[in-house]
Amino acid sequence: GVQTIQEVAKTAAHLTVFQRTANWCAPLLNARITPEEQRDIKARYDEIYDRCSKSPGGFIHVPDPRSALEVSPEEREAFWEQRYAEPGFGIWMGNFKDVLTNREANALMSDFMARKIRQRVHDPKVAERLIPRNHGFGTRRLPLETRYYEVYNQPNVTLVDLRETPISRITPSGVCIAPAGEGAVAAPSASGPAAADQLHELDMLIFATGFDALRGAYDALPIEGVNGSKLREHWSPGARTLFGMLNHGFPNLFMVMGPMGTLGNIPRSIEYNVEWVSGLLRHARDQGHTRVEASHESVEAWMAHVQACSVGLLSNEVDSWMTGVNTNVEGRSQRVLARYSGSLQQFREQANAFAAAGYTGLSLD
Repeated sequence: GVQTIQEVAKTAAHLTVFQRTANWCAPLLNARITPEEQRDIKARYDEIYDRCSKSPGGFIHVPDPRSALEVSPEEREAFWEQRYAEPGFGIWMGNFKDVLTNREANALMSDFMARKIRQRVHDPKVAERLIPRNHGFGTRRLPLETRYYEVYNQPNVTLVDLRETPISRITPSGVCIAPAGEGAVAAPSASGPAAADQLHELDMLIFATGFDALRGAYDALPIEGVNGSKLREHWSPGARTLFGMLNHGFPNLFMVMGPMGTLGNIPRSIEYNVEWVSGLLRHARDQGHTRVEASHESVEAWMAHVQACSVGLLSNEVDSWMTGVNTNVEGRSQRVLARYSGSLQQFREQANAFAAAGYTGLSLD
């Protein structure tokens, strides 16, 4: 939604943004790469790849080893100003080590980001609507933006906060919202909105209400396992896998980026996962096996590690796809253990050790 809004606002005669949930956003700061910079980057490929392989998320960014609470307010502010002015995920992945685990540190960081929104949005009331109230900075995935907040300074853009005025009805001519402060409205007639409703007339309605992350693509496929069991039903209480690549009860289903697998920098994760699955397939071929399945015990052991890695994260207390909540999907309103939040190094150590032990946690026939 953030990235759609900043582009549509450039050409739309008028853009009305119906905001369901405000999110923290940080500048993307993309820029043209000069020929000199390109030559420098290409000359340092090995160095860059090595740095990514050693960072927790697979990016060039690494957390600052200091606590946000152990530096002076002036030093902390200067550090955050520097991160805010740098391109990419540094402000999220390269922040102080405790911003995503310590409430006080997170509150200070959230206050910094709120001040940035107030600086960039001219109308104080609009700025306050754009500041998240239900989660701290970085506890949901951080969208990166290009002049997103400045969009709301344009005369052709209107922000409607659905927490104040929820949508009551969508009609052929637009979207109706309830009066301010009312959670329910009178039933509209067949010919139009209720008298108290406000109609926003539209030529086009763009839905940007998120996506079913982590497991949505697998749930969309009719994948069947042993005795006709359905993968989506097997995962209904929450996905359980081995390294996000194998399942119990679903032989020869090799997933490259399945749930409970490594996230972070996705290309770097995919590279490793493809290599790991390829190594397993070579082992099976060399040993004359044609059926590969994760044992129940190996899945449980991995899930215990996933659970241990999630302890202490403030994101556990927030409804988001990172905690398995998706109000667009039936039955997904409760938080569950939904993702692997350990480091890339922890993931590789576990997966490499599993392979080095001869894949003894698998059923190979």
